[in-house]
Amino acid sequence: MSAPNRKLLFDIGSTYFKMAENGTIRHYFRDFNRPIFDDLMEKCGDTIAKYRPEEIQICSSANGGLSTLIIGLSNSFSLKYAINIAFNSGINIIDTVLYHDIDTAKPPVEMIDVVIVVGGIDGVGRIFDDRLFDFLQDCAYQNIVYVGSADERGYLSEKLEKLVVLDNIITDKLKINEGALKTYLTDLYQADIMGKEDIKHLYEITANQIYSTPYIVNRALSHISDRLDVADPFIVIDIGGATTDIHYSSDLVNDNIVGEGGYDRLVFKKLGVYKSRESLIHTARQNEFVYELLNYLNVTENILEEESEAATKVLMQLAIFLVLYKVSRHHSDYVELKLENLNSIVLTGGITKVLNQEESETIIRFFYKKLLHFHQIPGIVLDKNYEIWTYGMQEFTNEEATKELS
Repeated sequence: MSAPNRKLLFDIGSTYFKMAENGTIRHYFRDFNRPIFDDLMEKCGDTIAKYRPEEIQICSSANGGLSTLIIGLSNSFSLKYAINIAFNSGINIIDTVLYHDIDTAKPPVEMIDVVIVVGGIDGVGRIFDDRLFDFLQDCAYQNIVYVGSADERGYLSEKLEKLVVLDNIITDKLKINEGALKTYLTDLYQADIMGKEDIKHLYEITANQIYSTPYIVNRALSHISDRLDVADPFIVIDIGGATTDIHYSSDLVNDNIVGEGGYDRLVFKKLGVYKSRESLIHTARQNEFVYELLNYLNVTENILEEESEAATKVLMQLAIFLVLYKVSRHHSDYVELKLENLNSIVLTGGITKVLNQEESETIIRFFYKKLLHFHQIPGIVLDKNYEIWTYGMQEFTNEEATKELS
């Protein structure tokens, strides 16, 4: 008979498997020549056999997440609110289009998982016209959802066959209403997992829902200070093989639109170090500060072409720099964080296997001095055992135990 509330936890990443059992975490480097499920069962099958499917909890970032194009009426509300909900749902934003500029906007060349259309408060009509449909004809997308004014629903539904209509994300008091869209995007993520041959087989060993790792890490943020030397306000940078995610507290944003628990997150799909290596290098080459940064690290541009331990370290450092750059005042396409107010930066994910404390501090010191003109940097905490995700998974376990007692 199984012990009550006994759990085996897994985080299935694009580079590592992480398994947590009775407070002990083990890491396994993936064999990329084998399917994820087969590789997992070979490495962890004996342990998995000791647990019932109900006792196994899994989160994963191995499918890389979903991509979205957002078309909105205004920067102040439509686009800003939709961007926030998409990021908070772990969705990767490929592009945004302000409807006023849709005539000159270039449709994305890649396949988009979901298009989000938003605009106006309920009661406002005649927002969209043929320009929207002409633009969408040139886009390749799998799903499309409308979350704007109720007065436009009938018109858009007649014109767009696959359109899903949800509650307006803008209330009549111009506040954010995130519930329906967030649920829809989360369900799309689950459907994407079930469509991925490598990932869907994981449901053979668990009876629980598989969540995205960024979502799980975000749930852990309110408990980090109980276990790590972290002071508010802080950010968590999770650098892995396919993506780089940044998690932050509400103290660091001007807009009071963050999600549950006072924490939010951004997911950068093309800033991974292994699976997204080429896109990371491309992004670095386009950055105006990177060549000075490489000189600061006493390496040349040639390091980006190497396949070596030294090159991997530099790529990890570049990922830290680029994600900080993308949420700083130097980059307007994402949420701007008050990085000058930070007390702590927590580094987690595959980066903790590559960089030490000094190498991490070096890159952050360059960023603060060069871009923010600060000589003092926040405290740097390395989650060396990569255990933050387990805090979030344990929250689900605690919730289930509470439900059983009530």
